[in-house]
Amino acid sequence: MLTSEQAIVHYDGDLAVPDRLLKATHRHYVEYARAMLRLYRNGKGERRGQLHRRVEALFYHEPDCPPRRIAAFCKLLDDASVWQAAPDAWKLRLEVFRRAAKRHPLVERPDRLFDSRQGDVKRDIAAALGRPWESIEDDLYADVISCQRLESFNGYDDPADLLSRYNVAQLQTCCFRARRMTIRATDDFKAILRYVKLAGLLHRIRRCGQREYEIDLTGPASSLKATRRYGVNFARFLPALLACKGWLMRAELTTPWGRAAWLDLSDRDGFRSHLPPPAEFDSTVEENFSRKFGRQRDGWTLAREGVILHQHQRTFVPDFVFCHEDGTEVLMEIVGFWTPQYLDEKRETLRVFRGHRILLAVPKSSVRPGVQTDNLVVYKTVLMLQPVLDALERLRAKRL
Repeated sequence: MLTSEQAIVHYDGDLAVPDRLLKATHRHYVEYARAMLRLYRNGKGERRGQLHRRVEALFYHEPDCPPRRIAAFCKLLDDASVWQAAPDAWKLRLEVFRRAAKRHPLVERPDRLFDSRQGDVKRDIAAALGRPWESIEDDLYADVISCQRLESFNGYDDPADLLSRYNVAQLQTCCFRARRMTIRATDDFKAILRYVKLAGLLHRIRRCGQREYEIDLTGPASSLKATRRYGVNFARFLPALLACKGWLMRAELTTPWGRAAWLDLSDRDGFRSHLPPPAEFDSTVEENFSRKFGRQRDGWTLAREGVILHQHQRTFVPDFVFCHEDGTEVLMEIVGFWTPQYLDEKRETLRVFRGHRILLAVPKSSVRPGVQTDNLVVYKTVLMLQPVLDALERLRAKRL
Protein backbone atom coordinates (compact mmCIF):
# COMPACT_ATOMS: atom_id res chain seq x y z
CA MET A 1 0.00 0.00 0.00
CA LEU A 2 1.22 3.51 -0.79
CA THR A 3 1.62 6.36 1.65
CA SER A 4 -0.11 9.74 1.57
CA GLU A 5 3.08 11.29 0.18
CA GLN A 6 2.76 9.07 -2.92
CA ALA A 7 -0.95 9.76 -3.49
CA ILE A 8 -2.09 11.55 -6.65
CA VAL A 9 -5.74 12.65 -6.48
CA HIS A 10 -7.47 15.26 -8.60
CA TYR A 11 -10.78 16.87 -7.65
CA ASP A 12 -13.34 17.53 -10.34
CA GLY A 13 -15.93 19.60 -8.53
CA ASP A 14 -17.02 17.41 -5.63
CA LEU A 15 -15.71 14.18 -7.21
CA ALA A 16 -12.35 12.64 -6.30
CA VAL A 17 -10.44 11.23 -9.28
CA PRO A 18 -7.41 9.12 -8.30
CA ASP A 19 -4.50 8.87 -10.73
CA ARG A 20 -5.03 6.00 -13.16
CA LEU A 21 -2.95 4.59 -16.00
CA LEU A 22 -5.21 3.73 -18.95
CA LYS A 23 -4.46 1.72 -22.08
CA ALA A 24 -5.76 4.52 -24.29
CA THR A 25 -3.41 7.19 -22.93
CA HIS A 26 -0.63 5.31 -21.13
CA ARG A 27 0.07 2.33 -23.39
CA HIS A 28 3.77 3.24 -23.43
CA TYR A 29 3.93 2.64 -19.67
CA VAL A 30 4.00 -1.10 -20.35
CA GLU A 31 7.62 -0.73 -21.50
CA TYR A 32 8.46 1.37 -18.46
CA ALA A 33 6.95 -1.30 -16.22
CA ARG A 34 8.90 -4.02 -18.01
CA ALA A 35 12.14 -2.06 -17.51
CA MET A 36 11.41 -1.49 -13.80
CA LEU A 37 10.74 -5.19 -13.25
CA ARG A 38 13.99 -6.02 -15.05
CA LEU A 39 15.92 -3.67 -12.75
CA TYR A 40 14.59 -5.34 -9.62
CA ARG A 41 14.85 -8.91 -10.93
CA ASN A 42 18.49 -8.34 -11.86
CA GLY A 43 19.27 -6.11 -8.89
CA LYS A 44 20.22 -8.65 -6.25
CA GLY A 45 22.83 -7.14 -3.94
CA GLU A 46 22.14 -3.53 -4.98
CA ARG A 47 21.19 -0.86 -2.49
CA ARG A 48 17.62 0.37 -2.31
CA GLY A 49 18.69 3.94 -3.03
CA GLN A 50 20.60 2.87 -6.14
CA LEU A 51 17.57 1.02 -7.50
CA HIS A 52 15.37 4.05 -6.87
CA ARG A 53 17.77 6.29 -8.79
CA ARG A 54 17.75 3.85 -11.70
CA VAL A 55 13.95 3.87 -11.76
CA GLU A 56 14.01 7.69 -11.76
CA ALA A 57 16.44 7.63 -14.67
CA LEU A 58 14.01 5.54 -16.73
CA PHE A 59 11.50 8.40 -16.62
CA TYR A 60 14.02 11.23 -17.13
CA HIS A 61 12.65 12.09 -20.59
CA GLU A 62 9.00 11.21 -19.85
CA PRO A 63 6.93 14.45 -19.66
CA ASP A 64 3.85 12.69 -18.26
CA CYS A 65 5.27 11.26 -15.05
CA PRO A 66 5.19 13.38 -11.87
CA PRO A 67 7.70 12.55 -9.12
CA ARG A 68 4.95 11.11 -6.92
CA ARG A 69 4.15 8.51 -9.57
CA ILE A 70 7.79 7.43 -9.68
CA ALA A 71 7.89 7.26 -5.87
CA ALA A 72 4.72 5.14 -5.93
CA PHE A 73 6.29 2.68 -8.38
CA CYS A 74 9.36 2.39 -6.16
CA LYS A 75 7.19 1.75 -3.10
CA LEU A 76 5.24 -1.01 -4.86
CA LEU A 77 8.45 -2.63 -6.09
CA ASP A 78 10.05 -2.34 -2.65
CA ASP A 79 7.03 -3.97 -1.00
CA ALA A 80 7.43 -6.99 -3.29
CA SER A 81 11.12 -7.31 -2.38
CA VAL A 82 13.08 -8.94 0.41
CA TRP A 83 15.87 -6.77 1.83
CA GLN A 84 18.91 -7.95 3.70
CA ALA A 85 18.58 -7.30 7.42
CA ALA A 86 21.50 -5.70 9.28
CA PRO A 87 20.38 -5.33 12.91
CA ASP A 88 23.96 -5.05 14.22
CA ALA A 89 25.16 -2.26 11.93
CA TRP A 90 24.90 0.23 14.79
CA LYS A 91 27.36 -1.84 16.83
CA LEU A 92 29.85 -1.78 13.95
CA ARG A 93 29.47 2.02 13.63
CA LEU A 94 29.99 2.48 17.34
CA GLU A 95 33.17 0.40 17.30
CA VAL A 96 34.58 2.10 14.19
CA PHE A 97 33.82 5.60 15.47
CA ARG A 98 35.24 4.78 18.92
CA ARG A 99 38.53 3.66 17.42
CA ALA A 100 38.69 6.54 14.92
CA ALA A 101 37.87 9.16 17.57
CA LYS A 102 41.14 8.42 19.41
CA ARG A 103 43.09 9.70 16.38
CA HIS A 104 40.79 12.56 15.41
CA PRO A 105 41.04 14.61 13.23
CA LEU A 106 41.73 12.43 10.21
CA VAL A 107 43.32 14.03 7.16
CA GLU A 108 44.27 13.00 3.64
CA ARG A 109 47.74 14.57 3.90
CA PRO A 110 49.33 14.65 7.37
CA ASP A 111 51.45 17.59 8.50
CA ARG A 112 53.16 18.70 11.71
CA LEU A 113 49.84 19.66 13.34
CA PHE A 114 47.56 16.83 12.13
CA ASP A 115 49.40 13.57 11.64
CA SER A 116 46.56 10.98 11.46
CA ARG A 117 46.33 9.86 7.86
CA GLN A 118 42.80 8.65 7.01
CA GLY A 119 44.07 5.67 5.02
CA ASP A 120 46.34 4.53 7.86
CA VAL A 121 43.51 4.74 10.40
CA LYS A 122 41.19 2.70 8.17
CA ARG A 123 43.90 0.07 7.70
CA ASP A 124 44.48 -0.16 11.45
CA ILE A 125 40.75 -0.44 12.21
CA ALA A 126 40.37 -3.18 9.58
CA ALA A 127 43.28 -5.09 11.10
CA ALA A 128 41.82 -4.74 14.60
CA LEU A 129 38.41 -5.99 13.48
CA GLY A 130 39.88 -8.74 11.33
CA ARG A 131 38.14 -7.87 8.06
CA PRO A 132 38.87 -5.78 4.95
CA TRP A 133 37.96 -2.09 5.13
CA GLU A 134 35.80 -2.43 1.98
CA SER A 135 33.65 -4.98 3.82
CA ILE A 136 33.41 -2.73 6.87
CA GLU A 137 32.40 0.25 4.71
CA ASP A 138 29.68 -1.82 2.99
CA ASP A 139 28.12 -2.77 6.32
CA LEU A 140 28.61 0.48 8.17
CA TYR A 141 25.15 1.90 7.30
CA ALA A 142 23.45 -1.31 6.16
CA ASP A 143 20.54 -0.67 8.55
CA VAL A 144 19.65 2.65 6.88
CA ILE A 145 16.66 2.06 4.57
CA SER A 146 18.27 3.58 1.48
CA CYS A 147 21.41 1.46 2.05
CA GLN A 148 19.63 -1.88 2.44
CA ARG A 149 20.61 -4.41 -0.19
CA LEU A 150 18.13 -6.35 -2.29
CA GLU A 151 18.04 -10.02 -1.37
CA SER A 152 15.27 -11.19 -3.70
CA PHE A 153 12.35 -9.84 -5.73
CA ASN A 154 9.10 -11.80 -5.64
CA GLY A 155 6.57 -9.52 -7.25
CA TYR A 156 4.50 -9.08 -10.39
CA ASP A 157 4.39 -11.72 -13.09
CA ASP A 158 4.25 -9.19 -15.90
CA PRO A 159 4.16 -5.41 -16.53
CA ALA A 160 0.36 -5.32 -16.61
CA ASP A 161 0.25 -6.64 -13.04
CA LEU A 162 2.45 -3.80 -11.80
CA LEU A 163 0.39 -1.15 -13.59
CA SER A 164 -2.85 -2.68 -12.32
CA ARG A 165 -1.52 -2.70 -8.76
CA TYR A 166 -0.55 0.97 -9.16
CA ASN A 167 -4.11 1.89 -10.15
CA VAL A 168 -5.61 0.05 -7.18
CA ALA A 169 -2.99 1.51 -4.83
CA GLN A 170 -3.94 5.06 -5.86
CA LEU A 171 -7.59 4.19 -5.18
CA GLN A 172 -6.56 3.01 -1.73
CA THR A 173 -4.81 6.28 -0.90
CA CYS A 174 -8.12 8.06 -1.58
CA CYS A 175 -9.69 5.96 1.15
CA PHE A 176 -7.24 7.30 3.74
CA ARG A 177 -9.51 10.36 3.82
CA ALA A 178 -12.80 8.44 3.83
CA ARG A 179 -15.38 9.42 6.44
CA ARG A 180 -17.93 6.84 5.41
CA MET A 181 -18.59 4.37 2.64
CA THR A 182 -21.83 2.96 1.24
CA ILE A 183 -21.95 -0.27 -0.76
CA ARG A 184 -24.97 -1.55 -2.68
CA ALA A 185 -24.47 -5.27 -3.19
CA THR A 186 -26.43 -7.71 -5.32
CA ASP A 187 -23.86 -10.55 -5.31
CA ASP A 188 -21.11 -11.94 -3.09
CA PHE A 189 -22.87 -10.75 0.09
CA LYS A 190 -21.09 -13.24 2.29
CA ALA A 191 -17.62 -12.45 0.97
CA ILE A 192 -18.13 -8.67 1.22
CA LEU A 193 -19.35 -8.93 4.81
CA ARG A 194 -16.49 -11.25 5.72
CA TYR A 195 -14.00 -8.71 4.38
CA VAL A 196 -15.79 -5.86 6.18
CA LYS A 197 -15.40 -7.67 9.48
CA LEU A 198 -11.78 -8.64 8.81
CA ALA A 199 -11.01 -4.96 8.13
CA GLY A 200 -12.58 -4.02 11.49
CA LEU A 201 -15.11 -1.64 9.95
CA LEU A 202 -18.28 -0.50 11.76
CA HIS A 203 -21.27 -1.33 9.58
CA ARG A 204 -25.05 -1.15 9.22
CA ILE A 205 -27.08 -3.16 6.71
CA ARG A 206 -30.40 -2.38 5.03
CA ARG A 207 -32.36 -4.54 2.62
CA CYS A 208 -33.29 -2.59 -0.51
CA GLY A 209 -34.90 -5.33 -2.59
CA GLN A 210 -35.27 -9.05 -3.04
CA ARG A 211 -31.52 -9.53 -3.59
CA GLU A 212 -30.03 -6.10 -2.94
CA TYR A 213 -28.52 -4.76 0.26
CA GLU A 214 -27.01 -1.46 1.29
CA ILE A 215 -24.04 -1.68 3.63
CA ASP A 216 -23.03 1.54 5.41
CA LEU A 217 -19.45 1.54 6.64
CA THR A 218 -19.07 4.37 9.10
CA GLY A 219 -15.78 6.01 9.91
CA PRO A 220 -14.20 8.07 12.64
CA ALA A 221 -16.30 11.16 11.92
CA SER A 222 -19.43 9.39 13.18
CA SER A 223 -18.41 7.82 16.48
CA LEU A 224 -14.63 7.92 16.83
CA LYS A 225 -12.05 10.65 17.10
CA ALA A 226 -11.20 11.80 13.57
CA THR A 227 -8.08 9.88 12.61
CA ARG A 228 -6.59 8.51 9.43
CA ARG A 229 -5.95 5.19 11.11
CA TYR A 230 -9.53 4.17 10.45
CA GLY A 231 -9.17 5.35 6.86
CA VAL A 232 -6.34 2.86 6.47
CA ASN A 233 -8.90 0.14 7.30
CA PHE A 234 -11.03 1.39 4.41
CA ALA A 235 -7.95 1.20 2.18
CA ARG A 236 -7.15 -2.35 3.25
CA PHE A 237 -10.73 -3.39 2.56
CA LEU A 238 -10.77 -2.01 -1.00
CA PRO A 239 -8.78 -4.76 -2.85
CA ALA A 240 -11.06 -7.39 -1.30
CA LEU A 241 -14.13 -5.47 -2.49
CA LEU A 242 -12.64 -5.21 -5.99
CA ALA A 243 -12.30 -9.01 -6.07
CA CYS A 244 -16.08 -9.39 -5.60
CA LYS A 245 -18.85 -8.86 -8.14
CA GLY A 246 -22.24 -7.17 -8.16
CA TRP A 247 -21.67 -3.95 -6.17
CA LEU A 248 -21.65 -0.15 -6.30
CA MET A 249 -19.65 1.93 -3.82
CA ARG A 250 -19.67 5.59 -2.87
CA ALA A 251 -17.21 6.96 -0.30
CA GLU A 252 -17.40 10.39 1.31
CA LEU A 253 -13.94 11.92 1.64
CA THR A 254 -12.49 14.96 3.34
CA THR A 255 -10.24 16.91 0.98
CA PRO A 256 -6.95 18.49 2.13
CA TRP A 257 -8.89 21.76 2.26
CA GLY A 258 -11.53 20.40 4.61
CA ARG A 259 -14.32 20.12 2.03
CA ALA A 260 -16.36 17.01 1.24
CA ALA A 261 -15.75 15.02 -1.93
CA TRP A 262 -17.04 11.73 -3.29
CA LEU A 263 -15.34 8.66 -4.70
CA ASP A 264 -17.65 6.53 -6.88
CA LEU A 265 -16.71 2.99 -7.84
CA SER A 266 -18.27 -0.23 -9.07
CA ASP A 267 -17.25 -3.74 -10.11
CA ARG A 268 -17.63 -2.63 -13.74
CA ASP A 269 -14.96 0.09 -13.65
CA GLY A 270 -12.21 -2.24 -14.81
CA PHE A 271 -10.01 -2.26 -11.73
CA ARG A 272 -8.33 -5.61 -11.15
CA SER A 273 -7.59 -6.74 -7.62
CA HIS A 274 -4.45 -8.72 -6.82
CA LEU A 275 -6.65 -10.90 -4.59
CA PRO A 276 -8.43 -13.91 -6.12
CA PRO A 277 -12.23 -13.74 -6.50
CA PRO A 278 -14.12 -15.38 -3.65
CA ALA A 279 -14.87 -19.05 -4.16
CA GLU A 280 -18.47 -19.83 -5.09
CA PHE A 281 -18.68 -22.47 -2.35
CA ASP A 282 -17.01 -22.60 1.05
CA SER A 283 -16.67 -26.40 1.01
CA THR A 284 -17.13 -29.48 -1.15
CA VAL A 285 -20.12 -30.40 1.04
CA GLU A 286 -21.91 -27.24 -0.11
CA GLU A 287 -20.89 -27.70 -3.72
CA ASN A 288 -22.00 -31.34 -3.88
CA PHE A 289 -25.31 -30.60 -2.18
CA SER A 290 -26.09 -27.69 -4.53
CA ARG A 291 -25.31 -29.82 -7.57
CA LYS A 292 -27.53 -32.69 -6.38
CA PHE A 293 -30.44 -30.49 -5.32
CA GLY A 294 -30.53 -28.47 -8.55
CA ARG A 295 -32.49 -25.30 -9.08
CA GLN A 296 -35.90 -26.66 -7.99
CA ARG A 297 -37.12 -29.78 -6.23
CA ASP A 298 -40.45 -30.78 -4.62
CA GLY A 299 -41.82 -27.24 -4.72
CA TRP A 300 -38.64 -25.69 -3.30
CA THR A 301 -36.35 -23.28 -5.17
CA LEU A 302 -32.70 -23.08 -4.12
CA ALA A 303 -30.64 -19.86 -4.09
CA ARG A 304 -27.05 -19.19 -2.99
CA GLU A 305 -26.59 -16.58 -0.23
CA GLY A 306 -29.75 -14.70 -1.19
CA VAL A 307 -30.46 -13.14 2.23
CA ILE A 308 -28.59 -11.22 4.91
CA LEU A 309 -29.95 -11.14 8.45
CA HIS A 310 -28.61 -8.27 10.52
CA GLN A 311 -29.16 -7.08 14.05
CA HIS A 312 -26.80 -4.52 15.58
CA GLN A 313 -23.28 -5.82 14.73
CA ARG A 314 -24.38 -9.47 14.39
CA THR A 315 -24.98 -10.70 10.85
CA PHE A 316 -25.97 -14.01 9.38
CA VAL A 317 -25.56 -14.89 5.70
CA PRO A 318 -26.83 -18.44 5.14
CA ASP A 319 -25.20 -20.74 2.63
CA PHE A 320 -28.55 -21.46 0.95
CA VAL A 321 -32.03 -19.97 0.85
CA PHE A 322 -34.98 -22.27 0.09
CA CYS A 323 -38.18 -20.63 -1.16
CA HIS A 324 -41.34 -22.77 -1.34
CA GLU A 325 -43.97 -22.07 -3.95
CA ASP A 326 -46.36 -21.12 -1.12
CA GLY A 327 -43.98 -18.31 -0.02
CA THR A 328 -42.25 -20.09 2.88
CA GLU A 329 -38.59 -19.20 3.22
CA VAL A 330 -36.00 -21.36 5.00
CA LEU A 331 -32.37 -20.39 5.47
CA MET A 332 -29.75 -23.14 5.70
CA GLU A 333 -26.19 -23.01 7.03
CA ILE A 334 -23.84 -25.96 6.54
CA VAL A 335 -21.34 -26.38 9.37
CA GLY A 336 -18.09 -27.98 8.22
CA PHE A 337 -15.04 -27.61 10.40
CA TRP A 338 -16.13 -26.62 13.87
CA THR A 339 -15.07 -25.85 17.43
CA PRO A 340 -17.29 -25.72 20.55
CA GLN A 341 -17.10 -21.91 20.42
CA TYR A 342 -18.18 -21.93 16.76
CA LEU A 343 -21.21 -24.09 17.55
CA ASP A 344 -22.08 -21.81 20.47
CA GLU A 345 -22.08 -18.89 18.04
CA LYS A 346 -24.43 -20.75 15.70
CA ARG A 347 -26.80 -21.49 18.58
CA GLU A 348 -26.70 -17.80 19.50
CA THR A 349 -27.53 -16.98 15.87
CA LEU A 350 -30.63 -19.20 16.08
CA ARG A 351 -31.68 -17.39 19.25
CA VAL A 352 -31.08 -13.84 17.89
CA PHE A 353 -32.89 -14.56 14.61
CA ARG A 354 -35.58 -16.85 15.99
CA GLY A 355 -38.16 -14.96 13.94
CA HIS A 356 -36.79 -16.74 10.84
CA ARG A 357 -36.81 -20.38 9.79
CA ILE A 358 -33.14 -21.40 10.01
CA LEU A 359 -31.84 -24.90 9.34
CA LEU A 360 -28.36 -26.03 10.43
CA ALA A 361 -26.63 -28.99 8.78
CA VAL A 362 -24.13 -30.23 11.35
CA PRO A 363 -21.50 -33.02 11.24
CA LYS A 364 -22.50 -36.06 13.29
CA SER A 365 -19.28 -35.82 15.30
CA SER A 366 -20.37 -32.47 16.76
CA VAL A 367 -23.86 -33.48 17.93
CA ARG A 368 -24.46 -34.66 21.47
CA PRO A 369 -26.28 -38.02 21.72
CA GLY A 370 -30.06 -37.71 21.89
CA VAL A 371 -30.19 -34.12 20.63
CA GLN A 372 -32.98 -33.64 18.06
CA THR A 373 -34.60 -30.42 16.89
CA ASP A 374 -36.52 -29.29 13.85
CA ASN A 375 -33.65 -26.91 13.05
CA LEU A 376 -31.01 -29.62 12.78
CA VAL A 377 -29.91 -31.99 10.00
CA VAL A 378 -27.04 -34.34 10.80
CA TYR A 379 -24.63 -35.66 8.17
CA LYS A 380 -21.45 -37.73 8.17
CA THR A 381 -19.37 -36.70 5.17
CA VAL A 382 -22.07 -36.06 2.55
CA LEU A 383 -25.27 -34.07 3.04
CA MET A 384 -28.12 -36.21 1.72
CA LEU A 385 -31.16 -34.72 -0.03
CA GLN A 386 -33.99 -36.53 1.75
CA PRO A 387 -33.11 -35.50 5.33
CA VAL A 388 -32.93 -31.89 4.14
CA LEU A 389 -36.28 -32.11 2.33
CA ASP A 390 -37.86 -33.66 5.44
CA ALA A 391 -36.48 -30.85 7.62
CA LEU A 392 -37.73 -28.22 5.16
CA GLU A 393 -41.24 -29.62 5.38
CA ARG A 394 -41.08 -29.69 9.20
CA LEU A 395 -40.08 -26.04 9.27
CA ARG A 396 -42.71 -25.12 6.66
CA ALA A 397 -45.39 -26.60 8.90
CA LYS A 398 -43.98 -24.82 11.96
CA ARG A 399 -45.55 -21.52 12.96
CA LEU A 400 -43.17 -18.74 13.93
